[in-house]
Amino acid sequence: MNIDELYQTIILDHYREKHHAGLRAGDVEVHHVNPSCGDELTLRVKVDGDTITDISYDAEGCSISQASTSVMTDLLIGGSVEHALDLHDRFLEMMQSQGRIEPDEDVFEDAIAFAGVSKFPARVKCALLGWSALRDATLQATAKEK
Repeated sequence: MNIDELYQTIILDHYREKHHAGLRAGDVEVHHVNPSCGDELTLRVKVDGDTITDISYDAEGCSISQASTSVMTDLLIGGSVEHALDLHDRFLEMMQSQGRIEPDEDVFEDAIAFAGVSKFPARVKCALLGWSALRDATLQATAKEK
């Protein structure tokens, strides 16, 4: 199995078995839409101090947007808000690189599978939908705590 097939398998696995899907109680709820393809996402985040204790979501759309959100939840639940925002920025940079950035697998874990998506500009917004919603919700949650 080559690397592209492995990445495709990761995306399809997360699409079929969405981690943390289904809305649960949260501190903030946001709704984001990708107007270019119609993907929709409602995301809730729960923050305790500087820790993201839960992320849940309900999504409709393509396999890339749903799988990216699933992978993101695995990476960020239990971590700090600072780490989540930093990883958001790094994921955004990778997705805008058009395949020119070689991501660090130790940092991105399964999210490395989306490096290939960055070569297809029409699909980048799909992969970023959940990440953008998480950034929005996390900033709102931390502002509420102040």
